[in-house]
Amino acid sequence: MKIISIETGNFKLDGGAMFGVVPKSLWQRTNPADERNLCSWAMRSMLVDYGDRKVLIDNGIGDKQSDNFFSHYHLHGDASLISSLALNGYHPDDITDVFLTHLHFDHCGGGVKYNEKGELVTVFKNAIYWSNELHWNLAMNPNDRERASFLQENLVPMKASGQLDFIKNDGIFLPGFDVLFAHGHTESQMIPHIKYKGNTIVFAADLLPSVGHIPLPYVMGYDTRPLTTLKEKKFFLETVAKKGYTLFLEHDYYQSCCTLQETDKGVRLDQSFQFEDKF
Repeated sequence: MKIISIETGNFKLDGGAMFGVVPKSLWQRTNPADERNLCSWAMRSMLVDYGDRKVLIDNGIGDKQSDNFFSHYHLHGDASLISSLALNGYHPDDITDVFLTHLHFDHCGGGVKYNEKGELVTVFKNAIYWSNELHWNLAMNPNDRERASFLQENLVPMKASGQLDFIKNDGIFLPGFDVLFAHGHTESQMIPHIKYKGNTIVFAADLLPSVGHIPLPYVMGYDTRPLTTLKEKKFFLETVAKKGYTLFLEHDYYQSCCTLQETDKGVRLDQSFQFEDKF
């Protein structure tokens, strides 16, 4: 098995929305905002290469939306999904599985594109696109709070192509690749746990977007069930610290990974680093 960090580009989101009830005077210590109160965030994917299976976990925001849509998110940086794959020697046709932690547009938008005829088609034509039934049903019939995050043009082509499949529940997805379901950020978000080189690497997705979100009250305003997030996050962080897992951070602008430690004040950051520097 080989694991590769795939950078798909950066975007900006309102700092207050990203940190919920936490005052700016506290969250700006780790995530300084610009004059518009916007903070920079990564959209980082992971490629897990089994040899015969090549699994891409999430795929960023994509490039098919309108200029007006993208103007709200201030995309920046030189990286893109396709260029990052190519830089590591992969073509979209090599991907056999697209594992989607959830279907918000910044996690799944890169999986669909317009072809030369102006038709919406899947980017990874040889891949199965993995979601789960509860989350898929929510995305197709969204509540008013999440409606703007579930874009039908990202979703319908997965099913129309016949490439959509569902993971049934917690447990083993592939050898050494387990899945934990979490329900605070959105219904049935899926958190991969991957055994690699004597470590367990956890793709934290939006259960823990960044190092700045480690303290328990630092819960995103986007989360639909913040009290559920608090319970899930407490158990999750304590488990990660106790077992010495490595967290792979999808949205941290500064570092792609971290480890945690238990302290008198609760679980806190141990070390942060780039994935390539350790693995």
